[in-house]
Amino acid sequence: MIDQYSFDDPTKRYQRIAPPEQHQPEPGLDADLEPRADLGEHSYRGTGRLLGRKALVTGADSGIGAATALAFGREGADVALSYLPAEQEDAERIIALIEAAGGKAIGIPGDISDPEFCRRLVHEAVHGLDGLDLLVNNAGKQVYSERLEDLSDEQFEQTYRTNVFAMFWITKAALPHLGPGSTIINTTSIQAYNPSPILVDYASTKAAINAFTKSLAQQLAERGIRVNAVAPGPIWTPLQVSDGQPQEKIVAFGQATPFGRAGQPAELAPAYVFLASAESSYVSGETLNVNGGSPTP
Repeated sequence: MIDQYSFDDPTKRYQRIAPPEQHQPEPGLDADLEPRADLGEHSYRGTGRLLGRKALVTGADSGIGAATALAFGREGADVALSYLPAEQEDAERIIALIEAAGGKAIGIPGDISDPEFCRRLVHEAVHGLDGLDLLVNNAGKQVYSERLEDLSDEQFEQTYRTNVFAMFWITKAALPHLGPGSTIINTTSIQAYNPSPILVDYASTKAAINAFTKSLAQQLAERGIRVNAVAPGPIWTPLQVSDGQPQEKIVAFGQATPFGRAGQPAELAPAYVFLASAESSYVSGETLNVNGGSPTP
C-alpha cells in the first residue's frame, strides 16, 4: 500500500480516470461520486507533525477539505469541520475516520455565505476545540456558465460570497484567537493563472484569493502568523459533477495536464500539512501549486 512517503512514478501513482457522465445537485457528495475520490483513508500516514494543534477547515466534508482534515487529524491535530447541512453524510464519515485514528473532531454545519454563520462558526470551533491556531479557508463554489450573458447576478454574487467574502469574515473572526505560530491556509486554484472561459466568476475569485493571501501575509508577519495558499489543478471531487464542469468534459477530466491524469484529494493533503507545520516556518505569502505539472507564473 502506498502512502505519501512512497517513491514511484507520479504519472502512474493513480490511474487515469475516465468517469461516466454524471450529475449531482449542488453541493455534491463524495458518497455518490463515481469513481470514488481517494481522500487518503487507506494511505495517509501521520507522524505527529501537528500534535496539539487546533484546526478549523471549511469544506471539510469532501474532496480537498476532507483529505486535509483527515491528514490533520492523523498528524495529531484536533479538527473542527465546516460544511453545508446537506453534506452531513460525508462529514460524519470524515469525523469517524479522525476519531478512529485517536483524534478529536467536531462538525459545525452551516452556510459560510452568511456572515453571521461565519462568526458563529469560529466561536463554536474555538469553544469546541478549546482554542484555534490553524485555519484552512477551503470551501468553494464553482458553477460553469458558457456565456457571460447567462451568468446571473445571483450566481456571481453567491460565488464571491462563498469564495472570497466568507474567507474575509472567517479570518477576521479567527484573528483574535490566533497567536504567534498560528497558520492560515487559503485554497486558490490554477484558474487564478489559467482561467477557463466558462468559469469567469470562479476564476476571478481565485485570483482575488491569491492577492488576499499575499497582502495579509505581510500584515500578519509581525504578529508571527503565517498566511499561505495552495493552488490545486484538476482534482477529482464532487465539485466537478455538481455543475462545476459540463458533462461532456467529465469523461476526460484532468487528462490535459503534463501528468496526463487528474489529481486525487489525497495528493493535496501533504501540501496543507507542510504549510501548517513548523517545517514551513520561513514560508509566508506563498502559493504552492499542486497541479500535475502545469506551468504557472
